[in-house]
Amino acid sequence: MPRNTLRLAVAVTLLATPLLSACGGSSAASDEKAVTVYSADGLKGENGDGWYDKVFADFTKQTGIKVKYVEGGSGEMVQRAVREKNNPQADVLVTLPPFIQQADSKGLLEKYEPKDSVQVSGGDKAVDGTWTSVVNNYFGFVYNKKELKKAPTTWDELLDGKYKNKLQYSTPGVAGDGTAVLIKAIHDFGGKDQALAYLKKLQANNVGPSASTGKLAPKVDKGELLVANGDVQMNYAQGKTMPNLGIWFPAKQGGKPTTFALPYAAGLVTKAPHSENGKKLLDFMLAQKQQQEVSEIGGGFSARSDVKAVDANAIALAKLMNGVDIFSPDWNDIDKNLTSYVEDWKSATGS
Repeated sequence: MPRNTLRLAVAVTLLATPLLSACGGSSAASDEKAVTVYSADGLKGENGDGWYDKVFADFTKQTGIKVKYVEGGSGEMVQRAVREKNNPQADVLVTLPPFIQQADSKGLLEKYEPKDSVQVSGGDKAVDGTWTSVVNNYFGFVYNKKELKKAPTTWDELLDGKYKNKLQYSTPGVAGDGTAVLIKAIHDFGGKDQALAYLKKLQANNVGPSASTGKLAPKVDKGELLVANGDVQMNYAQGKTMPNLGIWFPAKQGGKPTTFALPYAAGLVTKAPHSENGKKLLDFMLAQKQQQEVSEIGGGFSARSDVKAVDANAIALAKLMNGVDIFSPDWNDIDKNLTSYVEDWKSATGS
């Protein structure tokens, strides 16, 4: 079923400026009918037709609470919350692993288990109740279907000269999907050193850094790039308006394509200015109706194990994932060693 085109509700405000009016947790602020969301990109539609657009509009209609929305790379959103720790501006933080674990370890998240979170499997939520996945997702790559007769299949193919200045991946340590490139390479090549040796060679074709993965798909669709990294949910949703976008999963030479779950995980910000409104929004995002719309509208996978989507998007997504091996990263280890991994990547690639 094609996603409905939804006019972005006036109540949903996209904040383009880096400063929000200081709330400071005052009683006036806590009484305000508003909730501020800091989120990794991907769930908001290019034309106001994404899952966030529908959920936020419905939430405002039902509760009267306006949603103020700030978007950026996963690492960027966490760093912003860190800078504001003494005077929090966000109520809800949504980011990809390992940045949600990083936010938790930095004390940015308050324990809150949303209603219906019992339906989210154990690996998709924090043991201590500080975050819960709201949309499941998988890491992937995109290619230009018009310029390339068929999708690449292996990492080694990307070293070919035809990809010089036609390939780009978002920056590890800044973007969640960029960090995922490093995680997948370490898995596929059998270790960090082997992965970095490959990425050093790939740098000859790489255009350069990008703080946001979401900005790469339009370049691939237009043919400015032939290949870029991404994730299934975001790229599938973008594919509705970007006809040249194809999704694929790199394999090691002679191996099967692989990927891993990269969910959008949400938590309540510690000492949030509108804490109760944040709780209400988290409950709303995990409700049956909103989770049923994850595939139909957002092109993603429901975070709830009891929601069985059967819409056309859900069927197409299941077909896309067929034959792809799914591995499980050790997120706690990655959180612990992420800084050193990123520094080693910078050193290996000269970034």
